[in-house]
Amino acid sequence: MSTIQIQAMIMGQSYTLACQEGEQAALHHAVAYLDQKMRAIRDAGRIKGTDRIAVMAGLGIAAELLTMQRAEGPFAGLTIAQWQQQITAITEVVDQALAPQEKLF
Repeated sequence: MSTIQIQAMIMGQSYTLACQEGEQAALHHAVAYLDQKMRAIRDAGRIKGTDRIAVMAGLGIAAELLTMQRAEGPFAGLTIAQWQQQITAITEVVDQALAPQEKLF
């Protein structure tokens, strides 16, 4: 499989992301989910700064993921490799979202 690049928008910021061919839909879905979570945190008005919003969104998503990991959760039957693929995809999205913030400091 070859690696391809896609354009994605997270909180109005454009990102070029890489994924394996055939995984574009999953990456777009992850981007949309992260964008929705980050916008909800921003719109609540209690947290300022994109980096802090991203961390809070990441924590919320991690909590959701850990809840699903329980024996009765929908990911209970996944292998460690499958979990790692999911975590890698999420990490890449978060890293891409935070990269422009690092240039500010």
